[in-house]
Order: sequence, then structure tokens, then C-alpha cells
Amino acid sequence: MPSPPLAHAPLDAKKTLMFSEAAEGGAAVQRFLSHNKAALARLGAHLKANAPRSVTTVARGSSDHAATYGKYLIETYLGVPTSTAAMSVSSIYAAPVVAEDSLCIAISQSGRSPDLLATVEAHRKAGAYVVALVNDETSPLAALADELLPLCAGPEKSVAATKSYIASLGGLAAIVAAWSGDEALTDGLRDLPAQLNAAWSLDWSPALPVLQSARNLFVIGRGYGFAVAQEAALKLKETCALHAEAFSSAEVKHGPMAIINDGFPIIGFATSDVAGDGVREAAQEFASRGASVLLANVEAVSGTTPLPALASHPALEPILQIQSFYCLANSLSVARGLDPDTPPHLNKVTKTV
Repeated sequence: MPSPPLAHAPLDAKKTLMFSEAAEGGAAVQRFLSHNKAALARLGAHLKANAPRSVTTVARGSSDHAATYGKYLIETYLGVPTSTAAMSVSSIYAAPVVAEDSLCIAISQSGRSPDLLATVEAHRKAGAYVVALVNDETSPLAALADELLPLCAGPEKSVAATKSYIASLGGLAAIVAAWSGDEALTDGLRDLPAQLNAAWSLDWSPALPVLQSARNLFVIGRGYGFAVAQEAALKLKETCALHAEAFSSAEVKHGPMAIINDGFPIIGFATSDVAGDGVREAAQEFASRGASVLLANVEAVSGTTPLPALASHPALEPILQIQSFYCLANSLSVARGLDPDTPPHLNKVTKTV
């Protein structure tokens, strides 16, 4: 299948806004950790002293994928049930919310979408303690927060969110580290900015021949890595006009794998833990069925095209992998004749009710 026709003169992939902004992922996380050091310590102490019985996340788009990451972190480190708010419950139905002894974590770049604000306000009025991870400190969301954690990503002009997503992931890991007191996670966060810079330089170009003319693909992950599978699938749709669906490496076997045939592209994000084992096993199974499997993993796996990945704390490896992926997505968009900074029909700030 031929690539989409060029809509304009070919771009230089290293001169897009997406490229320059995504390259700042490590710096954004460093700014977040430095700026919010006192706030994170204060929040950790509050959550230890006032342990919430449940956590609700409020987010859209890439921020909601970050919320998925937060869910896995909170439930594995703290055992507190964590779910995503269905915003229409508050914004459209105006239904009452039961939120006593709960934590509400809102994640947003702009902090201005009406449905997000209505949902956070409903939880706040119902007794939830509100934490906001938001890039715009002057936003209405920031004003609603009991504890504001600015993402510190800086201006993001490309429609495709990159460094703000990286900062959101780092921020959620920092919240869980402060809340749980886990030393290994805390130590891993200290190294994360430098590792993100290294991850940006990894060569994922072997994926380009597989994806340049593709029309559909699966993106798989599991556990901490599922959130970046979701994010990668969204970015492929946004920037590359490529229909991509994200699945857990377990869920994909419950029906979706029936459409896999010779040459069907699959991207896998595998962490170096037991959840990653499931991704590696699925990758080999799909390769045996003729799929073209691109696997982000610390070591090469037989039958797959390796996408190099750095070893780190397993909960932080997905952040490094999505950083490398952003460089690929930017290059792929340009190779398919598109402009990753200005996808059709999309705006940088999306307001929904």
C-alpha cells in the first residue's frame, strides 16, 4: 500500500516543533522534580496521614493515558483502588458523586476543558482531596487544587503533546514515591532525566520501513507499559494518519488477534519485569503467525525487529520507551508526507463539555 501523498514540500524531521519539544522530556522532568520538591514531600506526608480509600483520575487524551500509568503505580505500590472518572456523569448528567476519603488526581496540559473542571469541582465538593498536575499554573484547574504540582514542561506549541506527557508520567511516579516511601523508585527518579536524554538518542529507524506504508497496526504493552502503548497508538493516529489500536498483551488474545496475518505490524513495549514477560511471549507468538513485530525491549527477542531500550527501574522503563518512540513518530510522520505539528481537524487546546 503506497504512503499518503505529500500535502506539502517535504519537511526536515529535525526541524519540527514536535522534535524540539519532545527532545526536552528529560529537562521537563528535571524541572518538575526540582520545582515540586517541597510540594511532593508535603503531599506524601498528607497521604500517609490521611490515607485515601480510593483514587479517581480525571483526564483526557494523552493525560488520560498518563492516568492509566498512575493507576498501575498506585495499585501496585499502595493497594488503593484507582479508577478513571467518566466526566459526563458530572458535566452532562450532573449526578451526585460519593468522594469522601478519596483522592482526586487531575491531569491536564491546559486545565481549561469544561468537563474536566466540572468533574473536579464535583469531587472536591463531595469531599475529595484534589491534586492537579497541570502545565498552565494560571488555569482554572490550578485554582481548584488542594495541592498544585505544575508540570513545568514549558510552552508546547505542537498539537501533539510530548514533553508534557513525559512530565506527567514522571510526576505520577514522584507522587507514588513520596506516598509509598519506596527507596528504589525514589532512586530511579533521580536518574530519570539523564536516562531520558539517552533514550532520545536511541535508533528506532528500523521501524520506518515496516510502518511507512502501513494502514493499521496493534500496539501492545502490559502493566506499567500499557499506558505508553495507549499513548503510542494515539500519536500514530494524530501525527501519522495511521490507524493504531492499543491492547494489553493479554487482552489482545481475547478476539483482536484474529485479524493478524502476514506482515501485520505490531509494536510492543516490554518492561523488564513479569508484565514484560507477557509482552515478550505475545511478540514471539505474533511473529510466528507472520506479523511484523517491532519490540522495545532491553534485549533482542528472536523473531522480532528490536527497538533498543534502556534498563532502569521497571516502573520507569515505559517513560524511557515512549521518549524514544516520540522521535520515531516524528520521523514517521514526515516520511508519510505529513506535518506532525499540525494534524488535520485538531487544536492544541480542546474543550469538551
